[in-house]
Amino acid sequence: MRVLGISGSLRHESHNTRLLRAAAALLPEDAELTILDPELLRAIPAYDDDVQTSGAAPEAVRALRETIAQADAILFATPEYNSSIPGVLKNALDWVSRPLASSPLRGKDVAVVGASTGMFGAVWAQAELRKVLAAIGARVVDRELPVMLAADAFSPTGDVLADSDQHEQLAEHVAALVAAARLSGGLRRAA
Repeated sequence: MRVLGISGSLRHESHNTRLLRAAAALLPEDAELTILDPELLRAIPAYDDDVQTSGAAPEAVRALRETIAQADAILFATPEYNSSIPGVLKNALDWVSRPLASSPLRGKDVAVVGASTGMFGAVWAQAELRKVLAAIGARVVDRELPVMLAADAFSPTGDVLADSDQHEQLAEHVAALVAAARLSGGLRRAA
């Protein structure tokens, strides 16, 4: 099973990218998580409906659509900017969502986690992102994992959550996403 990890942060060593790496270590042996290169998100221009409707989507948008289409499931890790989703992530989703009927996110199993340096662990951004993904037509795993005080949330030796309860919650989150993708994959094959 191919799980795509998308971090809403462009920083090289972002807490949310570390959270995706921690999630990758918790996947079953027959699943692999690949983290989307932040340079791809950085290369996507501001959404322009004139460009989109002309059929000439920018190369970065085509690459993102193809990468999403090839994944069996997607795990988003989002920071919280001004109580919402980072603009770069929302912009990418706006491009990928159109046209809605052929969006590679339509019917895709997705889950959302988030880390922030504050006390709330990006809970508002996670809620907003789940709402946007549902509007696009993705099958959203209805779980939340707020990782607060992210600068201290990871073990000093690597990309592992230091708190055992949070580590277990992340494992459960990942397991729920994989189970949903397996179920819907089986349903698609049976149809």
